[in-house]
Amino acid sequence: MSLAPAPRAWMNPELEMLRDTARRFFETECVPHQDDWARQKHADRGIWRRAGELGLLCAGIPEAYGGGGGGFQHEAVICEEQMRAQVNSFSLNVHSGIVAHYLLVYGSEAQKQRWLPRMAAGDLVAAIAMTEPGAGTDLQRIKTSAVRDGDHYVINGAKTFITNGLHAGLVCIAVKTDSQAGAKGVSLVMVEVDGLPGFRRGKLLDKIGQQGQDTVELFFSDMRVPAANLLGGEEGRGFAQLMQQLPRERLLLAIGSATTMQRAVDETLAYVCERQVFGAPLMALQNTRFKLAECQTRATVARTFVDDCVARLAAGTLDVPTAAMAKWWVTDATCQVIDECLQLHGGYGYMVEYPISRMYTDARVGRIYGGANEVMKEIIARAMAR
Repeated sequence: MSLAPAPRAWMNPELEMLRDTARRFFETECVPHQDDWARQKHADRGIWRRAGELGLLCAGIPEAYGGGGGGFQHEAVICEEQMRAQVNSFSLNVHSGIVAHYLLVYGSEAQKQRWLPRMAAGDLVAAIAMTEPGAGTDLQRIKTSAVRDGDHYVINGAKTFITNGLHAGLVCIAVKTDSQAGAKGVSLVMVEVDGLPGFRRGKLLDKIGQQGQDTVELFFSDMRVPAANLLGGEEGRGFAQLMQQLPRERLLLAIGSATTMQRAVDETLAYVCERQVFGAPLMALQNTRFKLAECQTRATVARTFVDDCVARLAAGTLDVPTAAMAKWWVTDATCQVIDECLQLHGGYGYMVEYPISRMYTDARVGRIYGGANEVMKEIIARAMAR
């Protein structure tokens, strides 16, 4: 029996009801399909519309735009339940927690009315395209260009590792509108890609983990996009927009990792209490108890830190360095805990039928995406040196 978690200051009865809805959805309508989705490398398209019907999309977007009218806490609860169920074959974080908020904060009224209601309903899946084959974390050096031609931009380039890339009908693309201006030459353009000449999706990428997630490359060849799709109404604001919103993305990653960490401890506790070694439960060995005590302590510290960050983001006081701390420390700790938990499973931990084995491969990317953890440490160090 695991230790009871401490009460969470930001929870309330409404959020508990949302948690119940999200838990039932992920456990009953997603978990049974995980193996099929992993084999086909993507979730079924209909699951997005079902999530929309249940109010699990754009929960933090105002009702005026079709959203749930909640706050970041609502998105945090949904994120936790998705990761507790280990359903990572489609990213609600990218769709609802990231792209929808770029539109909400920087979009024109026309842009918000055009795209957010369809996103909330699941009729339109969203993705964000930042990473390029030759420019991963270094967004200042992206090569994808957007050249103004009358009332349109002509976009050329490629993006890689795009989450939700197969189903996305709306993509927020980071482009260079001025190739000589460095960070000040970066802009964000919203693109409705379905049937758009010059747009092409690459093949679904093979990954060691999160195999059901539709991750693809995107290619743009003289792709014409209305200039009215520029986000923020002025060229060159894209890098600042990305930097302002990345703390939200990084906290969502930390929330998911903290939840996965606790799930790993819970799975392992159940296993070692049942597994017999030398005529006694594996839990009877002091090494097992000490290792699990260490893992539970890390999981508790992670949750406490993340809960504080959730409250601060909801209050508008979460700063960039603290979000970076949460992202790197929690994702690193999750990988450490899962490794210890897999070891306690022995040979069975290496078998795909045990959840811990999938957690092991699924969690590893957390130290890479959303900004590599080495970059997170650089962000923190620069803030310290000011």
